[in-house]
Amino acid sequence: MKIAPDKWKHFYVGIVMGAVLQAFFAFLLDAHLGFSIVLAFIFSIAIGYGFELFSKFTGKGHYEVMDAVAAVIGATIGIGIVVLIQIS
Repeated sequence: MKIAPDKWKHFYVGIVMGAVLQAFFAFLLDAHLGFSIVLAFIFSIAIGYGFELFSKFTGKGHYEVMDAVAAVIGATIGIGIVVLIQIS
């Protein structure tokens, strides 16, 4: 199975997005690791799919749900990396 280059771009951007969001929410909610993980994941979904909706309604880009899925998968990995750094 070959994965389109566009999906890889969304995946890599998702890693960075998830890592930044997790670091941000961990900074804001220092004692609540679980809550920061949930917020980072929810925001990753909202941003990933929101970008696709923006593309659909403005015509500036190509709307595809699988792009958002690739971004969220990447974000999950980014969140996990930051969490591993936080708990070590």
